Amino acid sequence: MSEKVAREREKLIFERSSAGRVGYQLPALEVPAVDLAATLGAALVRDEIADAPEVSEVDVVRHFTRLSKWNYGVDEGLYPLGSCTMKYNPRINEELARLPGLAQIHPLQPDDQVQGALALMWQLEQALMAVTGMARVTLQPAAGAHGELAGMLMIRKALQARGDNRRVVLIPDSAHGTNPASAVFAGFETVEIASTAEGTVDLAALAARLAAGDVAALMMTVPNTLGVFEPDISRAAAMLHEKGAFLYMDGANLNAFVGIASPGKMGADALHINLHKTFSTPHGGGGPGAGPVAVSATLVPHLPVPVVEKDGDRYTLVSDRPGSIGKVRSFYGNFGMLVRALAYIRSLGADGLKSMAEGAVLGANYLRARLEGDYHLAYAGPSLHEVVFDDSLQAAGSVKNIDIAKRLLDYGFHPPTMSFPLIVHGALMTEPTESEGVDELDAFVAAMKSIAREAKESPELVKGAPYTTPVRRLDEVRAARQPVLRWRPTQE
Repeated sequence: MSEKVAREREKLIFERSSAGRVGYQLPALEVPAVDLAATLGAALVRDEIADAPEVSEVDVVRHFTRLSKWNYGVDEGLYPLGSCTMKYNPRINEELARLPGLAQIHPLQPDDQVQGALALMWQLEQALMAVTGMARVTLQPAAGAHGELAGMLMIRKALQARGDNRRVVLIPDSAHGTNPASAVFAGFETVEIASTAEGTVDLAALAARLAAGDVAALMMTVPNTLGVFEPDISRAAAMLHEKGAFLYMDGANLNAFVGIASPGKMGADALHINLHKTFSTPHGGGGPGAGPVAVSATLVPHLPVPVVEKDGDRYTLVSDRPGSIGKVRSFYGNFGMLVRALAYIRSLGADGLKSMAEGAVLGANYLRARLEGDYHLAYAGPSLHEVVFDDSLQAAGSVKNIDIAKRLLDYGFHPPTMSFPLIVHGALMTEPTESEGVDELDAFVAAMKSIAREAKESPELVKGAPYTTPVRRLDEVRAARQPVLRWRPTQE
């Protein structure tokens, strides 16, 4: 177990405040002082900030440095969040995204001044078209769920164009939680489709629901949230198309087969791609992200505007597209994420992308093979990029997945994704990605095996964890429902 020094709770910067302490010192003015209120107008001049902390520079530096050491990131070790796909981000991506010619351009500059940026976006679209086998790609959406919404709006527009008002979207019970929300936001109503005992979409249930003739689309996560590939995806697509419906493919798990299998050949009509997952940029802390949507030829007329077009050696942003759903993002999107993604794709190449997916699948199956006897596997089908265990083998000691996750913190690891997918009670959804070598995976396995032993021999030890973190176990329900968002001084 990794040794960590127990720390006293770090005081807030407000609590470290001491009257009269300052963080800077300026020399006396060598020119007459200016009365800003008289010059600019009192309404434009801010008063002193009430109760602002009074701290020195060293106070500030040490405070935030200490806090940074308490955080955990992918640069420190394995970050096994299933579905979230937290893998190492090559530093060359960051260097390129910070080049002045890319980082300092303005989104309102005319096309002839940003030809390099437009060329980059056009090249990224071509790369994503090659990866997915789809007809076109929009780079505008700012995240995966945003891409889902854009894709469903395009499907709605396509239905309207042919005078079809069907409004039902089918959602497998193993889908990402954002799928039904995105469908509802786009004006549809959702109906759940059950999974088979193997954890895949039940084609008989799909056929029965399609018979009503009111289904607009099926939103299918491939591979699904169990880490299982849908073996009948092409057949499902054919069934949908025969009834005039569309197949929306949630590509959040594209990391499992990029460079190996083509969503276009599977029959997908729309597919969002989480650039910040599959193409390496860390997305913790709320962003930034990017969720481009690749579409089939049927949906190309409805792509968001503007689109990047190439005319000879010149690139332009084209907005004159009558069938478009319009803009879905201010300016063009999170451009820095597009730079990072193209850098990643170009550095790996076609063979490298394939190896990336193979490494991700190998890592997940290695963890599965090493831990299958210690943690229950809810579905016995083959795993791809992630493996979903549950806590049923630990139930005898009343140890739950949350206890296992908290105990992992004492061993120096970030926990897997908890209690998801919802169809697996007590789920521990684990995705090592291709970033991890066998040494790191073995260390994680050793920690998980040790916790499994503790759950049998000393369950109270596990249920009391964590012990070595700056903050012990919190009331998470109360924190979610009654958050304290503002510091207030203690009342005497």
